Amino acid sequence: MTIEKLEPLARRPHWVAIHFSDGTTLKTQDYVAAEQGLFTGQALSEAEHQALLEAVGRASAKARAVRMISAAGHSRRELERRLVQKGENAADAQAAVDWLSDLKLLDDARTAQELVRSAVAKGYGKARIRQILYEKSIPKEYWDQALALVPEMDEAIDRFLERRFGGTEPEEKEIKRAVDALLRRGHSYQDIRAGLQRYNLSLEGDFED
Repeated sequence: MTIEKLEPLARRPHWVAIHFSDGTTLKTQDYVAAEQGLFTGQALSEAEHQALLEAVGRASAKARAVRMISAAGHSRRELERRLVQKGENAADAQAAVDWLSDLKLLDDARTAQELVRSAVAKGYGKARIRQILYEKSIPKEYWDQALALVPEMDEAIDRFLERRFGGTEPEEKEIKRAVDALLRRGHSYQDIRAGLQRYNLSLEGDFED
């Protein structure tokens, strides 16, 4: 197989399209082409072509992994799973995750703490925060240390009730809706009850721990 053309991609800086004599095209970062020593007119053996495909796969997984962790906190397990879901080879996905970990760019303990701080800023209670840690596949050995960052959530509950009721005296059904909303946000019955009392409200009926 012969490389007929190496074409820089105008819309993707530092990427090239490698056009082969069999009509196929391979797109990758320009550093991959440089590392492989590629040039126009180069004839590749089957083994060399396979080695190029493997190098492209590893580079693709690394680039996608960097984009993912820059957008949101990910655990090692979640990032590896998402890379595979996006079409990366499982071995390349694992190698990319290991590479980020070696660079100290991916750390489950730090990610757990970042997730907790973000959830607290949104006014979530511990139950919802635990759910987030579970959904993000954070190993449980990091949960306790991260959850220790959660402060008393009285202020968060008070702000929610103030926004919800706006200083008015809500009806019983409006109070019940507010309670249900706070429960969905992960707050406990006990903390919600205390918040209602601070607002000089109470909820009749089934409101037990």
